[in-house]
Amino acid sequence: MRLSNFFLPVLKETPSEAEIISHQLMMRSGMISQSSSGIYSWLPLGLKVLKKIENIVRDEQNKAGVNEILMPTIQPADLWKESGRYDDYGKEMLRIQDRQEREMLYGPTNEEQVTDIFRRSIKSYKDLPTLLYHIQWKFRDELRPRFGVMRGREFLMKDAYSFDLDHDECKKSYYKFFISYLKTFRRMGLKAIPMAAETGPIGGDLSHEFVIISETGESDIYFDKRILSEDSKIEDVAYDNDLEQVVQQYNNYYTASDEKFDQTEFDNNVAKDQQTKSKGIEVGHIFSFGTKYSEAMKANVLTSEGKQAYVHMGSYGIGISRLVGAIIESSHDTKGIIWPNVVSPFDIGLINLKSSDEKINNICNDIYSNLLNENVDVLYDDKKDNPGVKFSKMDLIGLPLQMIIGNKTIETNEVEIKYRKSGEVKYIKVENLPNFVQEIKKSSAI
Repeated sequence: MRLSNFFLPVLKETPSEAEIISHQLMMRSGMISQSSSGIYSWLPLGLKVLKKIENIVRDEQNKAGVNEILMPTIQPADLWKESGRYDDYGKEMLRIQDRQEREMLYGPTNEEQVTDIFRRSIKSYKDLPTLLYHIQWKFRDELRPRFGVMRGREFLMKDAYSFDLDHDECKKSYYKFFISYLKTFRRMGLKAIPMAAETGPIGGDLSHEFVIISETGESDIYFDKRILSEDSKIEDVAYDNDLEQVVQQYNNYYTASDEKFDQTEFDNNVAKDQQTKSKGIEVGHIFSFGTKYSEAMKANVLTSEGKQAYVHMGSYGIGISRLVGAIIESSHDTKGIIWPNVVSPFDIGLINLKSSDEKINNICNDIYSNLLNENVDVLYDDKKDNPGVKFSKMDLIGLPLQMIIGNKTIETNEVEIKYRKSGEVKYIKVENLPNFVQEIKKSSAI
């Protein structure tokens, strides 16, 4: 994409309402535009990142054997009344009426809707387990939305649901999602710590939240720092293995957010030199809640003994739009964002330092065409701004690799290569660029 054709409304000044670094950088880099309190439009740069995160989440869910569906944003209130949650959920739920004066709501979560789908479709134990997920916009009317996409009112979420015959089988599904979450966050370059959590309004007796370390996190977290090296080979764990043992390896370490922290338990289970306190951001949450919804909504199956049994359920959420902010919180510097390669909006930023020079334009156009032919997603800064503006903008938006073309290229026939994360600079002959691109593609540097 040529920058002259790309909608990128960067800001010189940090908006006064932006309190944390991710909100500041997302606004300054033109990723989002505020529509109203806690609600944002996603602009091209931000949308590209959002889609990349979404695709990683989708890919890992598919690998785990979960079926993708798409449920509506607007749900009938009758389903929530049937489960007993309609009055209990609170003012965070946006309640509306259609023209027939039927009570509706903008879904904050989908336990009721998916249970209705299941009970209409599955009647026998032979069709279990059933694992379903979707990626959809949610709305929760937060009293004080803040921190940009980190705690907005409208947000993109992956929520999945499991249906099993009994408690033991339900735990197997729970473990599968536990492992898939560790794999998903690791693929994004994040270190997520699983922590036993409260079940809240979702219900149930088994729950973990996945938290990444961040100075701007909303919760205090306490953990045994040895857990940070536990998932070095999590990507090698197969989903058809006995996952309980793998999950137990993580549960052996003490981890707790402030709401569940116990100092005595911490001291008794973790050596002083391994005790760690930090701030954290929740990026995922999983629940196993037995028959809470299936009993209320009559979701049952015929067992092998010919009896009716309520299915055991679980739900599993990942905040996809929140992850955009969380990644920025964990990967930035004073110049701007530093995107991990796998979620970067573009692979390479091509910078033309002298757009008025025909020779330099020709070199840039050739490199740009060749990169596109190699399926490299490149943002070509072909605008007539001065070099300082170009460098600042490219550092702000945080692409992993910059290719810089200017007078020096004419003199030496070399392209300056700058790595955003390390600041390393190297020079590559123009004729050697195709080999260089192939090498960095193989090494996953782009």
